[in-house]
Formats: sequence, structure tokens, C-alpha cells
Amino acid sequence: MESAGRPGVRRGTVRSMDESSSRCPPVNARHRVTIPVPIDPSGSRGPTKRQAASDDWRRTSRGFYVPSHVEPSPLQRVAEVAVLLRSDRIAVTGWAALAWRGDPWASGRRADGSLTPVDLTSTHALLKPQPAFRLSQERADPREFEVVDGLRVTTAPAAVCFAVRHATSLDAAVEVLDMAYLADLVTPEEVGEWARAHPWQRRRPRVAAALELADENAWSPQEVHLRLAWLRATGRRPLTNRPVFDSSGRHVATPDLLDPVTGVAGEYDGDVHLTRAGRRRDLGREQALRAVGLEPFTVVAGDLRDGRFEERLRVAEGRAARVASADRRWTVEPPDWWVPTFTVADRRALSPHERRIWLRRG
Repeated sequence: MESAGRPGVRRGTVRSMDESSSRCPPVNARHRVTIPVPIDPSGSRGPTKRQAASDDWRRTSRGFYVPSHVEPSPLQRVAEVAVLLRSDRIAVTGWAALAWRGDPWASGRRADGSLTPVDLTSTHALLKPQPAFRLSQERADPREFEVVDGLRVTTAPAAVCFAVRHATSLDAAVEVLDMAYLADLVTPEEVGEWARAHPWQRRRPRVAAALELADENAWSPQEVHLRLAWLRATGRRPLTNRPVFDSSGRHVATPDLLDPVTGVAGEYDGDVHLTRAGRRRDLGREQALRAVGLEPFTVVAGDLRDGRFEERLRVAEGRAARVASADRRWTVEPPDWWVPTFTVADRRALSPHERRIWLRRG
């Protein structure tokens, strides 16, 4: 983390979010955020009034500034709001708390790319409104406040349920939950337990609906929406990132989605697949899957919106139906040597060494 001294000067020290307030703990350096500072007439610990009005500085909130070169990343946006939290009765929640806890997909952006304010919750403290944050009117339980890396946030289940309940759609809510699972922040049991303990919360049925549709082994938001579209199109729920083995127990590939009933495997290709090396790997996977009797098909950006996905799925199902039973030499039952990582509980049980071996996704 760097302190916002003069522009272009990087300091390797950890500073408190507001050194004038002992109630606000310091932020951990691992997030590498720049802490906003107020105007300083001497210009030593912050910009002078004249400097703050120049292009060298960016105002983050009333009275606080960072150098203009500091990008407003999700974590940076959280830190810029955090300097305002001088009361221990207020905590960060929703997407911002998830991002701070390590969810790389908690971006604070809507589907159209616009920014979502940092969500705050409070026991009963007041905070003057500002564009950077949104203070929930729901009464918070201070027992669910935790200090994580120097920032007061709600517990992971509370933050997830807040984000799920305030998502713009059910599909968006499922994405939130799946990505929280991917970061191993919560389990389905922890989310369900929180929801049952807070029956008065607004939009609580959204949590139950998202729990029903969510999956603990999705690896990207695009896979989430592909899975949901597949379910709507066929009524069958495909397996997520399930390794496929041949009859001898050799690992063949791990497709994004797999329908074990039809033998169709779906892959979502993002920009990383556009390189020559990426395309070479994709062709090798397709060949390996077809060799054991599976029928893969590929979806790219835009296919879920314009209807091409369903057409490609139907074509793949038609080809899979023509594969003779004797040619289906694949299974999703792992051999004894394989370590399953399909659930959050599976992954939490791994040692650091095992995580490096078994969680190399791709």
C-alpha cells in the first residue's frame, strides 16, 4: 500500500486510514491501495489547496485526494470510502467486502459497465451521503462486523447475502454466489444458515433461489451464465469443470460444462483463447474429448444474447446422439489417485502444497 504523498512519490509504509482517529485501524499493505489524504497547507502530507485543484490530484470524496495516476480499481474504491468510516458502528458489506476478502470477480460494476457504489451497513450511525458509497437502511448486527486487513467489514456470509439480495437479477445473484464459492469465502451451508437466521431481511427469497441454482465449482462468470442458459434450454443441469477420464483412468480433459446424459461438453472461449497457443490447446482438448466419444462445442461472447448458443447446443446434441455406445469410452468417476476439489469444503481441506497442485485451473 502506498500513501498519497506528492504525486509520483511511492512510500512503502502502512498508514492508518485516518491518523486523527484511533477508531479506524490501519489498512494492510497487501492490497496495495493508496490511502486518500486531506489538504495539507504545508504540502508534506497531502496536497495544498492549489495542488488539489490541479490535474495532478483526484478527489475521492469530500476533503480527500489521491494522485491522479491512481486507478480506481475495486480495492482502491473500497479504500477511498474506508477513510470516511470513523465509527465502529459502520462496516463495508456487499461486493466491496467480498473484494476486500479476496474475491477477484467482485468488481463493483454492473452488466453495462457502470460503477456500483461501495455498500455500507450500520447499526444506527449516520453518514452524510456521498456518490462513492451507498448506506443501507437495514439495521446491521455489530456482532457480524470483523476487521479484515485493517478494514471493518461484515462477515463473508452477510456480505454475500447482501450482494445476492441486491443483485439486479437472479442470474446476477447466482454469479455473485458462484464467484464467492470460487474464492472459498463461503459454503452453501454457511449462506443458508445466515439466511435462516435473518428471516426479516428484504429479498430473502432471492437468496434461496440463488442457492438452488448456484454451483461451487464454476470458474468464471461467463461459465455461470452459460450453465444457466443451458439449464433453461434443456431442463438439465450440466456438471461444472468436471474432469473426464478414459477407460484406463487417464485424465482426458476438464471441460467447462458437461452433460453426462447426452455426452455434450460446452466450452466458453474468452479473449485468452484467441492467441495461437490458446487455440492450439483448445483444438487439442476438442480432439481428446471426441476421441473418447464426447461431443464438444464452443460458445463465445455474444452467443448467449443472440440465440446462437441454443443452435450450437442442438447441433452438438444431434452429433452426440449418433455416437455409438461402444465408442463412449469416458467417465466422470475419478480414479483413486485423483483428489476432488469440486466443493468449497474440498478446497478448504487442502494443504498449501496440495492447493498448488490441484487448483491449477485452465
